[in-house]
Amino acid sequence: MNPIAPAPATGNRLAEIHHLYHLQSHLIDGGRAAEWAATFAADGSFTSPTYPAPVTGTAALTAFAERFAADCAADGVVRRHVVSNVALTGDDGAGTLQVEAYLQIVATPRGGTPHTERFTTLVDRVVHDGSGWRVAARVVRRDGAPLDAQA
Repeated sequence: MNPIAPAPATGNRLAEIHHLYHLQSHLIDGGRAAEWAATFAADGSFTSPTYPAPVTGTAALTAFAERFAADCAADGVVRRHVVSNVALTGDDGAGTLQVEAYLQIVATPRGGTPHTERFTTLVDRVVHDGSGWRVAARVVRRDGAPLDAQA
């Protein structure tokens, strides 16, 4: 076994993390803003170079997801979050994980052809709050952006 590689995640833990990411995609794409925000810790944060400032806390995350849905409606576009290559890259053994994944945003304009709007990498700190896994901090890195512009 490679001493540098992280230890493999248990099947149950990995399945729970995959479920969290899949659920997040369905919630934000379905306009279920409050439910999407609830997948973050109460003081959770979302940082992305696509948006002007980090978003922190349940109320701000809910408003962020509401704006996402409103922008999609105003643009006449269905946007889908497609998360793949989910990897547990750190585990402190006390209920905090580091998770990295790829995220594509696929947009389909009304009557148009789907296309990839952006391809990003998620780097998350995920915590267990006693009832389930929540994202405590998400940093999005957009492919093609200069390194000094990355969050």
